[in-house]
Order: sequence, then structure tokens, then C-alpha cells
Amino acid sequence: MRKSSILIGAALMALAVTPALAQQQPTTTPNDPSITQRKDNQQDRIANGIDSGQLTAGETKNLETKEAGINKEEHTMRSEDDGHLTSGDRATLNRQQNHLSNQIYDDKHNANTAHYGNNEVGQRRENQQDRIAQGVRSGQLTAGETARLERQQQSINHEDARMRAADGGKLTNGDKAALNRRQNNASRNIYAKKHNGRTR
Repeated sequence: MRKSSILIGAALMALAVTPALAQQQPTTTPNDPSITQRKDNQQDRIANGIDSGQLTAGETKNLETKEAGINKEEHTMRSEDDGHLTSGDRATLNRQQNHLSNQIYDDKHNANTAHYGNNEVGQRRENQQDRIAQGVRSGQLTAGETARLERQQQSINHEDARMRAADGGKLTNGDKAALNRRQNNASRNIYAKKHNGRTR
């Protein structure tokens, strides 16, 4: 009788303790990705937008500038806590990534698209964007590096538009040569940033 009472009591205690222990265990779900996974996902979405032309150089520059800001804030948070993030830090970073995620969606689905044209200048612009997108996707380009490269592309695009406006929508041979020189410089920058040892 005593043995059965002891066994029943032990079983009841085990049942009572198990839920309490389960509540103390940290849980992760597929809907709660880590900070690193979240950043990787955002960068993949941006790279896809660059490849598809849904994101212009200006839009990409703005998105990557914001991503670089979030990364800098994360670095500061970790430096204040011996390389760790507090639950408050994680909540703050997650809110910021939610805002950025919404902006990525909006920028990819607005009326602005990258138009390259079926000519040598347009093909050069598209090739540069493809190289940048590949660097973003592979992690060879950090958010800050991507923002700087896209700022350069945005400036070249503005110069292209100004030249065309001055010549009835066309580019002169001199215009094409000037744009090609600027793209040569941009091409060297892309290569240098993709091979400088810094990675996302």
C-alpha cells in the first residue's frame, strides 16, 4: 500500500514539475528567426529586387543605408554586453527590421523600376547592378559597401538623364565616353569591395 502511494505521489510530482520546467526553457520557432537569419533574409530580398529591376539604385542605396545603421546599432549593443544581445536589444532590432522589411516591400512594388535600355550604356548599367546583387547575395558586400556602390550608380544615372535631357533624349559619343569612364571607375570599386576581406 505504501509503495503504491509513494509511486503515485512521485508520478504526480513529476507531472507538476514538467510543465514548470518546460515554461522555463527558451523556445525558438520558424517564425522567430535569429538576428543573423533576419539580416540574411533582408539582403536576399534586396538582391532579388536589384536583379529584377524592381529596385532602383536610389532605392537600394536608401535601403542599404538603413540596414547599415541597424548593423551599427547591433554592434554597439553587443559591445556593451560582452558580445551578447539582451532581450530588449533583440526586440529593438526586430522592430527596426520590421520597418525595413515593409520598406523593401513598398519599394519593390511601387511604380519605380530600373530601366536600362537596349544599348551599350544600358547594358553596362545592368551588368554593374547584377554584380552588386551577386555580392549582396553572397555576403561579399556589406550593407554599407552596397549603399556606397549604389550611391555611385545613382549619380551616374542622374548624369545620364541630364545628358539625355540636354540632347533631345539621346547621348552623344562624348556623353557615352564620359559615362563609360565613370562606369570603369565604378567597376573597379565593385571589384575592390567584393575582394577586400570584409563580409556580411
